[in-house]
Amino acid sequence: MPWRDRYGASVFELNGVEMVGYLASALVVLSLTMTSVVRLRMVSLCGSITFFVYGTMIESVPIMITNGSIAVINVWFLRKEFASGGRHGRDLGVSRIRPDSPFLSDFVAFHLTDIHRFQPNFRLPTGDDVVTLLLNRDGLPAGLLIGRRSGSTLTIDLDYVLGPYRDSRLGRWLYGPGSEVFRSDGITELRSAGTTDFHCKYLERVGFRASPTDPDLYELTL
Repeated sequence: MPWRDRYGASVFELNGVEMVGYLASALVVLSLTMTSVVRLRMVSLCGSITFFVYGTMIESVPIMITNGSIAVINVWFLRKEFASGGRHGRDLGVSRIRPDSPFLSDFVAFHLTDIHRFQPNFRLPTGDDVVTLLLNRDGLPAGLLIGRRSGSTLTIDLDYVLGPYRDSRLGRWLYGPGSEVFRSDGITELRSAGTTDFHCKYLERVGFRASPTDPDLYELTL
């Protein structure tokens, strides 16, 4: 694709090899704009593979070695991200916190705008029936689950994960291997209202199914 001056002379021309190099550079830059850990590594993986191809085309061993190593590192961490808390997974966990905890009110207040993007009607509930769980990843707060208990049923008011960890399968872990936190407390059924299309799709991905009596209510038997 030639670039020409006003006299029609060719001043710059992009060949196929250069296009691959520019594409690789664009992918690396794009990866730095990602707020999600998983998306960052996936785009970075695409960039490093493209740079490896570019290095092969121009016969540059340093570029091939560097980007081949980066690709392996990205694959390693992505494998851990998608392992959902298994033997090779991230250190995912859940901790009980008091509903009147100052940390809880501060956490919700700070993230309320983002929370309302997915659950616009959420308000911090009060009462003796409130159950509050702090989701952790690598020992750091990564999300929050708040619900109201009635017998063995927990109706979820909030299931929220911080943006950088929204693709880390915390939800699948919580309602899968991590669901022991509910069963150990005698909770055998979970219910949640689908407040937005995004939230409904999320509930279906983590195992909930629409109630046969109320299509806006999703249920999961543990």
